[in-house]
Amino acid sequence: MELLGAILDTLAKKFDFAADIEISMEIDPATFSLEQLQGYLSAGVNRVSLGVQAFQEPLLQVSGRSHTVKDIYQAVELIQGLGIVNYSLDLISGLPQQTLTDWENSLEKAIKLQPAHLSCYDLVLEAVTPFGKQYQPGKKPLPDDETTAKMYVLAGEKLALAGYQHYEISNYAKPGYQCRHNRVYWENRPYYGFGMGAASYLHQQRFTRPRKSRDYFAWVKEGCQIEVEKNSLIDDLLETLMLGLRLAEGVSLPAIEANFGSEIKKAILEVLEPHKQRNLVIIEGDSRVRLSDPEGFLFSNIVLTDLFDRWQ
Repeated sequence: MELLGAILDTLAKKFDFAADIEISMEIDPATFSLEQLQGYLSAGVNRVSLGVQAFQEPLLQVSGRSHTVKDIYQAVELIQGLGIVNYSLDLISGLPQQTLTDWENSLEKAIKLQPAHLSCYDLVLEAVTPFGKQYQPGKKPLPDDETTAKMYVLAGEKLALAGYQHYEISNYAKPGYQCRHNRVYWENRPYYGFGMGAASYLHQQRFTRPRKSRDYFAWVKEGCQIEVEKNSLIDDLLETLMLGLRLAEGVSLPAIEANFGSEIKKAILEVLEPHKQRNLVIIEGDSRVRLSDPEGFLFSNIVLTDLFDRWQ
């Protein structure tokens, strides 16, 4: 807590914090006490993202989570008890042995807790992780693609009925509670990152700090030298499309034209026209282009692949 306070104090001295700044902290159930949570709030934290993942003990165990369902409820009780309204719950679909009924049950239990925000992520398998080495996408005990698609659609339907806005592919919020720092990423705006493995995006340059402690401390000792190439115009274009199309409102066509030119805007519309015909993309005149919900979100990779192929 003291270190967190020192970090935030240092940042406040170096940068101008907005009066209504959102300071979000990711925590897992069973990893904090009432006193610790009070300390986080005193340091300036005013938004909490709780890594729930599932409301079934077998799914938590197979996922390698250290917390239990009881821990989830105790964590939420602490959060609500301190009057924290702006908190989010993270859920994961597509887990090993997870059924559509399990997923519906998790959604219903999450909604009952009335968080201001919910993130519903589909399990991503990476080859270097234990999950990636143990399981193959679409093969048992993982749900098949049809089931995970049904899970995605079900989340959108149930959360919409509960008053949540589906504002980004994987994120839902009550009005006024969209995650601010994530919107910075999706709108491709500049941001600072500090610490091991932290990424920054400034002056059209992306940079990630060393991920291992030995490499990181050696880098700091050598003066934190940063040598990275500036993004090309096409790099910026593709990142703007890839990130912006994650948002429900999509991408501004006037902004595309202003930043990249009328010919590139025209080319984008040409690439997207077939996807519009398949109801995956919605083109709102000369104003915006966005993915449809849920079809376009479900097949976003296909749309993005065509856009990337056009310029690579």
